[in-house]
Amino acid sequence: MKGAAVGLKRELGLFSAINLILAVMIGSGIFVSPASALKYSGSVGMCLVVWAICGVISLLGALAFAELSTVVPRSGAEYAYFMDSFTPLHPFWGPLPAFLYSWLMVIIIRPAEVAVIVLTFSEYLCQPVMDALCIANPQGVQQVKKAVALAGLGIITYINSRSVRLYVKVQNIFGSFKVLACLVVIACGVYELSIGNTANLAQGFAGTSASPKNIALSFYSGLWAYDGWSAVSTVTEEIKQPERNIPKSIMISVPIVTALYVCMNIAYMSVLSVPEMVGSQAVAVTFGERILGPFAFIIPLGVALSTFGCALSVQFGVTRLCYVSGQDGFMLQGFSFVHHKRHTPAPAVAFQGLVAFIFIASGDIVRLIEFASFMIWVSYGTAMVSLLVLRRTRSQVPRPYKVPTWIPIFICLVAVFLSVTPIVTDPDPMYLFALGFALLGVPVYYCCCYKKTLQPKACLNRLTYCLQVLFEAVPPDAPEP
Repeated sequence: MKGAAVGLKRELGLFSAINLILAVMIGSGIFVSPASALKYSGSVGMCLVVWAICGVISLLGALAFAELSTVVPRSGAEYAYFMDSFTPLHPFWGPLPAFLYSWLMVIIIRPAEVAVIVLTFSEYLCQPVMDALCIANPQGVQQVKKAVALAGLGIITYINSRSVRLYVKVQNIFGSFKVLACLVVIACGVYELSIGNTANLAQGFAGTSASPKNIALSFYSGLWAYDGWSAVSTVTEEIKQPERNIPKSIMISVPIVTALYVCMNIAYMSVLSVPEMVGSQAVAVTFGERILGPFAFIIPLGVALSTFGCALSVQFGVTRLCYVSGQDGFMLQGFSFVHHKRHTPAPAVAFQGLVAFIFIASGDIVRLIEFASFMIWVSYGTAMVSLLVLRRTRSQVPRPYKVPTWIPIFICLVAVFLSVTPIVTDPDPMYLFALGFALLGVPVYYCCCYKKTLQPKACLNRLTYCLQVLFEAVPPDAPEP
């Protein structure tokens, strides 16, 4: 409507919110490496219990985020919650957690995740073709895969910058294919069980590990596969009726993922023995080769479609974090601008595409993401603290949805466990590097955000102007032309 503020528009309904959560939660993990939980738990029975309990834990955490989204109806998930809960407590230390969160997520973790995911997409899209054509030149194959990954990144960035409606259409299509790929695996497992292939499952809890460390690591592996349950909270400002649709989307999508994960593991175990699963580089591909014969290409294709949709949604979410942190002065102001007609944060989308491009071009980034990503659970735990703080500081705010107090306390304890486990069980100097980069944000925050007199204002203003002209972007509160 002419004269209305440009801003972001509420274009994501319940179905799209469900698909967003499914897209981020179901990446390549359940297809490629579901064996870690089995390796550490020691038995098929305990492994299935771990997957089920991890689903319940994820649901509890997501429901706590649903309450937070009704109290703080801004995009950005943890960032928005930290700003609203901690900022009033202290002028310097209060906003610092929000800044450090955006510092890590916008510059390192999320764009690196997108880069890793599109590289996985390229791997599973190209490898069957290379095998069929008998192409064995390793150097040439790697160059082709990197080129395909960059092309995929370009398509993702274009979709997210073009319009939210285009994103919704593409994501709904890829989300449907993703669930279909999971159902194909499950259907094959049902068939195998129906003809009596139950020997592997009949082992039950035999061989269950008695080591608390191994059981802890099995839960650690399972919970990482479920990561992404907070995805819908990153786009709160674009959800229609968020107080209704966010809790509903969580209550529908997380149980769906839990059911799919448990059933897919049962399917794998109906065909593959424990040593075969633990030793496989890509369990779903091994499963497909064993049971689908000439149609085994369906599995790599399913993984490729799944990872493309996942990368699309991860980038969609982090651009909204970039957008809100730009509004608060924690990122370039230009990142908070939106295209005057398409209502997308085009400068933020382009920035995320550029950073992911740099990561892909720079080579191996898997270890970086492994060591930096343990901090994601630090942010989840801090979000639970912010929920408890907001219950005291904003007790008068209506809460259409409210979780019992024990849930945020429990999730906070889980977050501490998941943050400490990798450091204790596998100490590595790279963890210090990740922590050092996070702490590097403190002087940046002091110089550029707390003491704004130290900002290079002329340079920043010129850069903001260039972004505005290049992307035809305007401040979100500007009137629509």
